Amino acid sequence: MDVRRHTAVAWDAEAERGNPWTLPVDAATVAAAARGEWTIVLTPTKPVPRAWLSPLRGARVLCLASGGGQQGPVLAAAGARVTVLDGSPAQLERDQSVARRDHLDLDLVRGDMARLTMFPDETFDAIVHPVSNCFVPDVRAVWREAYRVLRPGGRLVSGFSNGLVYLFDFDDLDRGVLTIAHSLPYSDLEQLSARELQQRIAACEPLEFGHTLSDQIGGQIDAGFTLCGLYEDTSPGDVLGRHAPLFVATLAVKPAAGDRR
Repeated sequence: MDVRRHTAVAWDAEAERGNPWTLPVDAATVAAAARGEWTIVLTPTKPVPRAWLSPLRGARVLCLASGGGQQGPVLAAAGARVTVLDGSPAQLERDQSVARRDHLDLDLVRGDMARLTMFPDETFDAIVHPVSNCFVPDVRAVWREAYRVLRPGGRLVSGFSNGLVYLFDFDDLDRGVLTIAHSLPYSDLEQLSARELQQRIAACEPLEFGHTLSDQIGGQIDAGFTLCGLYEDTSPGDVLGRHAPLFVATLAVKPAAGDRR
């Protein structure tokens, strides 16, 4: 099946359902960012350290698979020149609505996070990538493209899920029971039963893929990045989150010309 097309339609549906990652920031948050009091999250609760993205004013920033009217408008209000790329028209419309409301200049692009062919090499100073690569089968392609479109010295700030969340039976998790049922790397296409997969597709839910840390972190390093920062986060109220952090955020830098890795 065409995973990319299904994901776009499914996230349009998520926007209709009011998924928290589709709810735009309010005008007060944008106004605070314009005063220099900005904050964004890439994982459920912990703010990104400001040093990971400073200075912002004048920087060319790609918000990668980051529609929903959250990170992009805040960074634009703080002075960055922001491009938001997302596969979902509804998610991009969230950014457009905030831009209209708060008179922000946002460049909105519909596209695939793993195929950034619309951007030349070394276009951006920074990439902001919230938890979203769980919706692509090949996360290493995302890291390779991110490396290509960043200038030397550019920063990749990413959030992603810890693959261990995919080990457990999903229905049991909803009941608060931890039953190991899957293996990593995980794919809805391969590890759900035919009935479960069809139910998910019929309900217009995004298909998910659980990547190993070798592909998430090792994939960034193999693409050429230097890992410079990392923190973990969890999801409030999640039964598994009581036992382990469920999310990771990383800061990776594309080495400047002449730097040795």
